[in-house]
Amino acid sequence: MPALTRLARRATSAFRALERVTRPQDPEVAAALRQRWAELPPHVKHRSQTIGQRIAGCEGTHGVFPRCDFACTPCYHSRDANKVRIDGEHTVSEIGRQMEFTRRVRGPGQYAQLIGGEVSLLGPDDHAAALAAMLEHERKPMSFTHGDFDYDYLRRLALNPDGSRRFDALAFAAHFDSMMFGRRGIPLPADERSLNPFRARFCAMFARLRREHGVKSHLAHNYTVTPRNVAQIPEVLRTAGRFGFHMFSFQPAAFVGNERRWKDDYGALSADAVWSRIEAGAGGRLPYRLFQTGDERCNRAAYGGWVGSRWVALADDRDPRDLRMRSALFGTLRGIDLAAPPAVAAARLTRAFARRPSSVPIALGWSVRFARRAGLRELMRHGFAPVTLVMHRFMDAADVGEAWDAMENGDEISDERIRETRERLEACSYHFSHPETGRLIPACAQHAVFDPEENARLARELPL
Repeated sequence: MPALTRLARRATSAFRALERVTRPQDPEVAAALRQRWAELPPHVKHRSQTIGQRIAGCEGTHGVFPRCDFACTPCYHSRDANKVRIDGEHTVSEIGRQMEFTRRVRGPGQYAQLIGGEVSLLGPDDHAAALAAMLEHERKPMSFTHGDFDYDYLRRLALNPDGSRRFDALAFAAHFDSMMFGRRGIPLPADERSLNPFRARFCAMFARLRREHGVKSHLAHNYTVTPRNVAQIPEVLRTAGRFGFHMFSFQPAAFVGNERRWKDDYGALSADAVWSRIEAGAGGRLPYRLFQTGDERCNRAAYGGWVGSRWVALADDRDPRDLRMRSALFGTLRGIDLAAPPAVAAARLTRAFARRPSSVPIALGWSVRFARRAGLRELMRHGFAPVTLVMHRFMDAADVGEAWDAMENGDEISDERIRETRERLEACSYHFSHPETGRLIPACAQHAVFDPEENARLARELPL
């Protein structure tokens, strides 16, 4: 009997653990989503909003390694950033402090960017320790880089000294554009086309890492858009779109950061003008109003991928059936973390749809429509390579500073431009952790208001 009792207890414990890990929604995430929705300003509380209905938002690190070895025009780092030495102990300690706070406020399973200066200036072991600190606090980290490092660095980051895997997967966002100066082999790019071999080389390193060591990767491509390179977006997308990147983020330049690096009239780039160039590279209209993250004046995103030579959207924001699918998706998959082992993700999906069986025929109808859009024969022949297309628009530091002061002081704003800046800050989807004040700061406020003072302090504490 005692043996049977112990066996029953073990079975019960195992069942409870299985129930928890396959639970569609974590209670902490559910609470964080409710809080995020309550915090949003009225103008972004609509049916397409992902914040508070699907995700809690995105997070980033700050003041952890401000230094960079490139000279870019523009550069969003304040003037003192390159006076701060790289210090692995400081990096890991500060990341742990910031991520502990965001874990407490936003719940588990949120996306977090390991960002600051150039991440590969950290040694591979310090870089790995930084990622481990983020994972310890249940974040999904992505390292931000200019991509100018070698395969040996990547291998040493991904593997333990004995050759075993440190990580099953790595996520990187690599910044490539012709306004970046200092890349080995091409310190002064003539145009975007000349950078394509370097883009391809970057993706090839990760393909080799998976082939040789089984480490998977998720790769994003960042591109600062200026009047000098906006016309080259279509060719970049048509060519580099097949290299192995899973996302392309185009970011119109703003007057923020080191003013000595401001070289053009960045205000001349409208959102529609830049988006039209992205559409030209994708080969057609991009439906960005199906899912909106934060404020449309800040972010646009189109979800789809390549089927052969065509980029095909997953859904159409003009089709009422796809809009119903979106509503069903938010209701069924609210807060569900699908970045899990396949069996666990499948179990979570099964339980989610079991709770909302009415979503099943809606999902099936959507899959039929997508197959028709893509072409069933083309899908079977070429498969589907998912690539998300994004535009992030930052704001000028002077406008942000004025709007932030008004927000902090509770002042009314009469100027239309500053009022828009305030609305966008209030709807921000990307925040930085400040545990010392118990606040999450919007990204544009971090860069425009907080970074200059923070980097000046770090230059004194961690001098070169």
